[in-house]
Amino acid sequence: MDRRDRLIIALCALLRAERQTRAAFEAVLAAGNISRETLTAILSDPVPVITQDDLLQAEKLADAA
Repeated sequence: MDRRDRLIIALCALLRAERQTRAAFEAVLAAGNISRETLTAILSDPVPVITQDDLLQAEKLADAA
């Protein structure tokens, strides 16, 4: 497995985690019974949001490999 493969796997893992966090947030909102503790737990999730700048940087790193 080369550097590009590892980068792709890492980015996929970050995206999957972000989607899971978003899905959990949507489920709690849909249920209509969100507590302050639940909201704090979801919003303090350490998964960063991937921005376009992050993707551009990842592409540069992959091209440099």
